[in-house]
Amino acid sequence: MGRIYWVHLIVVICLGMFVSSLCQDDSDEITAVYIVTLRQAPVSHYYDELRRGVNGIKHGASGRLTRFHKPRYRNISRTDKRYGSYVSRVHDSLLRKALKGQKYLKLYSYHYLINGFSVLVTQQQAEQLAQRREVSNVVLDFSVRTATTHTPEFLGLQEGAWFQEGGYETAGEGIVIGFIDTGIDPTHPSFSDDISEHLYPVPVHFSGICEVTRDFPSGSCNRKLVGARHFAASAITRGIFNSTQDYASPFDGDGHGTHTASVAAGNHGIPVVVTGHYFGNASGMAPRSHIAVYKALYKSFGGFAADVVAAIDQAAQDGVDIISLSITPNRRPPGIATFFNPIDMALLAAVKAGIFVVQAAGNTGPSPKSMSSFSPWIFTVGAASHDRTYSNSIVLGNKVTTSGVGLAPGTDEDTMYTLISALHALNNDTKVSDDMYMGECQDSSNFNQDLVQGKLLICSYSIRFILGLSTIKQAVETAKNLSAVGIVFYMDPFVLGFQLNPVPMQMPGIIIPSPNDSKILLQYYNSSLERDRITKEIVKFGAVASIYGGLKANYSNAAPKIMYYSARGPDPEDSFLDDADILKPNLVAPGNFIWAAWSSLGTDSVEFQGENFAMMSGTSMAAPHIAGLAALIKQKFPIFSPSAIGSALSTTASLFDRNGGPIMAQRAYATPDLNQSPATPFDMGSGFVNATAALNPGLVFDSSYDDYMSFLCGINGSAPVVLNYTSQSCWPNNSTIYGPDLNLPSITIAKLNQYRVVQRTVTNVAAGNETYSVGWSAPYGVSVKVSPAHFCITSGERQVLNVSFNANINSTVASFGRIGLFGNQGHVVNIPLSVVVKISNNITNS
Repeated sequence: MGRIYWVHLIVVICLGMFVSSLCQDDSDEITAVYIVTLRQAPVSHYYDELRRGVNGIKHGASGRLTRFHKPRYRNISRTDKRYGSYVSRVHDSLLRKALKGQKYLKLYSYHYLINGFSVLVTQQQAEQLAQRREVSNVVLDFSVRTATTHTPEFLGLQEGAWFQEGGYETAGEGIVIGFIDTGIDPTHPSFSDDISEHLYPVPVHFSGICEVTRDFPSGSCNRKLVGARHFAASAITRGIFNSTQDYASPFDGDGHGTHTASVAAGNHGIPVVVTGHYFGNASGMAPRSHIAVYKALYKSFGGFAADVVAAIDQAAQDGVDIISLSITPNRRPPGIATFFNPIDMALLAAVKAGIFVVQAAGNTGPSPKSMSSFSPWIFTVGAASHDRTYSNSIVLGNKVTTSGVGLAPGTDEDTMYTLISALHALNNDTKVSDDMYMGECQDSSNFNQDLVQGKLLICSYSIRFILGLSTIKQAVETAKNLSAVGIVFYMDPFVLGFQLNPVPMQMPGIIIPSPNDSKILLQYYNSSLERDRITKEIVKFGAVASIYGGLKANYSNAAPKIMYYSARGPDPEDSFLDDADILKPNLVAPGNFIWAAWSSLGTDSVEFQGENFAMMSGTSMAAPHIAGLAALIKQKFPIFSPSAIGSALSTTASLFDRNGGPIMAQRAYATPDLNQSPATPFDMGSGFVNATAALNPGLVFDSSYDDYMSFLCGINGSAPVVLNYTSQSCWPNNSTIYGPDLNLPSITIAKLNQYRVVQRTVTNVAAGNETYSVGWSAPYGVSVKVSPAHFCITSGERQVLNVSFNANINSTVASFGRIGLFGNQGHVVNIPLSVVVKISNNITNS
């Protein structure tokens, strides 16, 4: 164990020294990491064994490969290590020939999904590589970033999906989910393999390994956590890798990766105890699924595409069934289409290999076109609330009750305690002018304990709490050091437009999230002060209050709703923000206030440092919900292609909240609940995931790798780019598919020029025959007709639907509709319609 760790450390040190010398010797030119793709197809193109489907739901690989010599590794199996070393030697040979006598540093050889490598070179050297006939594409590396006790009940898993398939003890068994994230804490009970008498099986199709380092010792992996690696070469070459914070191992020094892995596949029934308070038992969506970790993101800097592509390539080679990415690019990919970037194209190759790919939509909402996940082969997930909330209240001495948040106990119910502002409790030698943020209570030495003892301390909070410059945890520590009976946080009136998540506190406390309620508190407090008429010094603190605890969960019917931060469509097709004919997000899932496992050394949230669980919010939390539910579908329907799994999730989604009303979408960062309206497909895709219905979809829409290739070839000017990324030509079959014609479970038309007919093909995956009737509601300004309006379909049979759109008005405002297929056996298939620009043949003055 120790020997392996020190060898790895020496490699890191030497790599850093090499990069330093490279930069010094070539001081006239700046070096950077480039991702280079070769024309020769990757190894996975030759494996019949990877085409795991056995019927029409799973399509084989494309036959439209460009001609080149047959590679030597054609007859080597996926688990054979020889092909990796052979391809690596080919890459080394190319670099030596192209860059004779020059210094460079190869970081990775990609050989499974992509035939290429990443290399640290100058711009001039990158141009030299691009001129080689073996090279098809050279792309500059870019940065990426990271974008539950109750959600199984909220999604109905206990009595629905789990119950129907044998209970939580087998839910997801045999399915391996690969996580591209910040790593994992292998010591967490959510990832143990010995918590029940029902032993975990060994997934025979998975061939990954477990890295062994000092941070990740031998025995860290087991039958639950079946693989763990880390990828950081691109970060190391930039000199930004901090081994003390980031860990040169699969260990999670951030917390994010541990959290997302447990949301999808954490063990069932793990007690959630935070700051000594019990918040229930946690479970992943597929608690019996296996976990494979590919760490490519880090606390101190995020991550880079070169490392992420290496992680994706390795995950596919290892044999994962599902890839979950709670990460998004830091910028919109440049070029003729957003789909053409190294990460999306690597994921396309993963889909070709039969892997279902899930990605977070991004946390850049609520503005339109804020989507950070672009391609139709990726299942993109937005964030919604669920019905559990934690709220408490403070009752003031003037009988006014103000609500707030805070995972904290209350004060004695029958006792009112004196309130004191931190700004009125300073030491004699401390002045507000010394620090304008003194009211945030970050340093107990600034305050007079005799004044605070036995009182409720009032502290302010500002945007500094979001940035981590001040913390609730430190303010609570200040209150404890001063012997306060509790703590009250109010919003700084000069800094508005953000919300604090509920934060666990060991003492009575409350966070008042509303600026108006904060003003009510301060007005009462100031009006209750008694001052000396001459000196104006405070002689009595007259305001009193009592805090009612917030440890007990409340449940609301006004859920789910789309969270303000969840990224929105329409899907941007290019850097000019032209709209793609692809609906994004595909779906929404719980992403707000999610309890899940936390790394013992996780530092992403100061408030949860040292805890085993954390409550987090974001589309990062929504994506693994879908990854886990996809594992349940894959377990029941092992022959389903990735698109069929996505279809089952999409067509069965719910359009209504728990109250029976339309799902609402928050539309402002500030006071989001006061700025909301019914959600559209650009907010929620097909709707809110319905886990139980997704296991019995009735009909599915299926798209193959060939379809996606034809779609890419249909983009104007894309032929050379497609060839560069995939080594496949658009010309042999001369077939193209435009976005609206992809066989997706939705229809999006960015520009409807008078009239358009699109087709959809459904396949009956139910056990028996079924008769369907078709209904629809048309987008505003558009007439719609679907034929046939009725059809009978046998098990395994396909049915083609013709959908005609006719623009009645000229408009640039997006409008929405739906098609519903209603089966006499109870299946309901939901198809959202979105039309942005409408150009009518009847020109009007309007």
